[in-house]
Amino acid sequence: MPRLKPYVGEYYHIYNRGVDKRNIFMDENDYVRFLKSIDKFNYLGVQLPESGVGLRLVELICYCLNPNHFHLLMKQITDKGIEKFMHKLGTSYTNYFNLKYNRSGSLFEGKYKARHVQDNASLLWLSAYINGNPEIHQIAKANNYKWSSYPYYLDKRKKDICNQKEVLDQFEDVSEYQDFVKMVIQEVKFNRREIKGLG
Repeated sequence: MPRLKPYVGEYYHIYNRGVDKRNIFMDENDYVRFLKSIDKFNYLGVQLPESGVGLRLVELICYCLNPNHFHLLMKQITDKGIEKFMHKLGTSYTNYFNLKYNRSGSLFEGKYKARHVQDNASLLWLSAYINGNPEIHQIAKANNYKWSSYPYYLDKRKKDICNQKEVLDQFEDVSEYQDFVKMVIQEVKFNRREIKGLG
C-alpha cells in the first residue's frame, strides 16, 4: 500500500507508540524534552532562529503525550513539512532517550502513522479525542493532564506550542468545547466496552 503523501494546507493525525508497547516517557524530564523538541524542530533550520521567526514546517493544533504513545494533530504548511519535522523529532528524541537510559536501537514501533483528516467534523472530533486521550486511557482526568494541549484549550495554561484557535473559534465558548470533549470521551469509552462485550 503506498504511503500517504501529506499536502500543504491539509490536516493530519500523527501518532506512534513505543516498540513492544514500552514506555517512551519515563519521567517528567522526558515529557519536557519531547515538547521542547516539537517547538525546536518545527522550522526549516535546525533550531528556532534567535529572532524568534522562521519558516515553520507544520502548525500544531493539539497534542497528547501518554507514557507509551503520543498523538499530534497538525496542518502541513510547507512541502514535505510533516516528513521533515517527524524525522527530526523522532531521531532527536530516540538519541536522547537511548543515551539517557543506556539502550540502543529503535524506540518507536516503526515509522509514525499519519491519517489524513477528511473534513472539518473529523478535525473537531480528533481534537477532542486527542485532548481527552489521557482520560480515555484512564491515565488522568483530561482537563488537568499537563502533557496535553487540553489545559491550554481550557485557558488553564497561558502559553503553549499549539494553535487552539483553529478549533475553539468554531465553538460558542470554551465551555461548549469542554462539553464536546466530554461527549467524545464517553463515546469512545462506550464503544470500547461494546467491542469488549462489556455492555
